[in-house]
Amino acid sequence: MELSKKIIRAKLKNQMVVLRRYEKSKKIAVKEQLKMIHICRGKIGQCLYIPEIMGYEGQGAKAYFEGLSMLIEPEFQFHGRSRRPPMDEFNSMISLGYTIIMNELYGKIEAKGLNPYFGFLHRDNEKHPTLASDMMEEWRAVIVDAVAMSMINGHEILKDDFVINAEEPGCFLTRSGIKKYLAKLEKKLQTDVRYLDYVDYAVSFRRGIALQIDLLVKAIFMIL
Repeated sequence: MELSKKIIRAKLKNQMVVLRRYEKSKKIAVKEQLKMIHICRGKIGQCLYIPEIMGYEGQGAKAYFEGLSMLIEPEFQFHGRSRRPPMDEFNSMISLGYTIIMNELYGKIEAKGLNPYFGFLHRDNEKHPTLASDMMEEWRAVIVDAVAMSMINGHEILKDDFVINAEEPGCFLTRSGIKKYLAKLEKKLQTDVRYLDYVDYAVSFRRGIALQIDLLVKAIFMIL
């Protein structure tokens, strides 16, 4: 429970960071969405069960994506999260990004001798690496969502970099679009930031992810 609370509180905090960044640059107020995420974050500490935590996470996510849809370039506007398949350009980008981060986490978790399919927060599923999902929550907004917003609002990616499937629903990056996106995401992962409060120096996002997993391993062994 305590680990799950920390994960979701970190996720909600990072969502607020991203919204405030684009609220300032676009000069469009998303006060109501920020207020809702703040309320949800405050409620996490009172939760007694995992489903309660996930309930507040869901409410916060709804407000977050509503805020992003107001701050994104008008031609790329979307209407909430959509997956399997993604129905618009923004969702197409973040779905790919989440998959990439999930795979990075999977490898790092397995290298430390942990079972990627045995998680704390998400419901265990033999076909889904729930521990990797748990550890990814914190990083979604500040890495993947931030890259998508930066590329769209910075005009680094265009409508022509996507294709709408004519036979089945879905919006997907073209080969050239994927190339642009992967280069930007990799650059983000290599960016040094002072994000972690337990190290007094800047580390790359990729290194930060590895350090978080190291701490998880230490915490587990302390309990054992």
